Amino acid sequence: RAGPVKAMYLDPVRDTVPDIILGNPSHLMLRPTAERVARLGGLHSLIRWEHPILTDSGGFQVMSLSGLRKLDEQGVTFKSHVDGSLHHMSPERSIEIQGLLDSDIQMQLDECVALPAEPREIERAMELSLRWAERCKVAFGNQLGKAMFGIVQGGDIPALRIRSAEELAQLDLKGYAVGGLAVGEPQDVMLKMLDETLPVLPGEKPRYLMGVGTPDDILKSVARGIDMFDCVMPTRSGRHGLAFTRRGRVNIRNARHAEDLRPLDEQSNCPASRDYSRAYLHHLVRANEALGGMLLSWHNLSYYQELMQGTRTAIAEGRFADFMSETQEEWAKGDLERA
Repeated sequence: RAGPVKAMYLDPVRDTVPDIILGNPSHLMLRPTAERVARLGGLHSLIRWEHPILTDSGGFQVMSLSGLRKLDEQGVTFKSHVDGSLHHMSPERSIEIQGLLDSDIQMQLDECVALPAEPREIERAMELSLRWAERCKVAFGNQLGKAMFGIVQGGDIPALRIRSAEELAQLDLKGYAVGGLAVGEPQDVMLKMLDETLPVLPGEKPRYLMGVGTPDDILKSVARGIDMFDCVMPTRSGRHGLAFTRRGRVNIRNARHAEDLRPLDEQSNCPASRDYSRAYLHHLVRANEALGGMLLSWHNLSYYQELMQGTRTAIAEGRFADFMSETQEEWAKGDLERA
């Protein structure tokens, strides 16, 4: 939101080997402002990240403001959470902001509806997002070495999802995201929407599930054809004392860790996972020391990337189904019996 991956230096983030990091234009346009970032050489230079950056359109963050925004055909007018000033974001302005930030993958402006919602409201937002996608494509033009993705909307209504995917596919974009999921619906509904949507999208182009999710969400979505994910969960959970591991979830706040000298994962290559005892991590988190959240965020980012690397390897070797089953079995065994 502000440039860094929250509570992390970017050097250890890069050591976990992500391909891309994501920035939120709706926050960066307010501070330090997209124009200032451009004057300072772009986001890559400012934050010292020499690798690809994907920027969301800002639509999801703006839409979550509810009573603080006004929506119409031209775009959305919203009140800044920083100083209360008014701002207008049209599809063209969203692409302009992402260009000023100099991101490599830019997303169309869309309207994301929280579920559950009335079918008529879901259809209205989906149709508006399609019209905005066309305007974003025109505004984006043909930028060498950069890509614009469209975003499928349609809530939890299969027919609307299919229609959205079909019309976006006709725009012949560089990639396609599935948006508007993990916004209040159960996992089985999310997976059903993927089952309906993904067969319609071009299989040779990246398919990106926005805002998802848990390790289990990821494996089940990959099984359906998703290639890319973004989520705050690894770092947000880390700041609140929750670790994701090969043995399932570990709440480091629990008293059972107070004198446990084991690391979170003795087999990991990540220093945060391997070199610090659970007792120390427990103490840091319970004492509200910032280092506790930093170490657990580092561990979680590393675990997520190890999970994705294992997924890619298993797919390449034709054994993804076995990999998924084995991974889920390890989670189900839990951490307690390994103590």
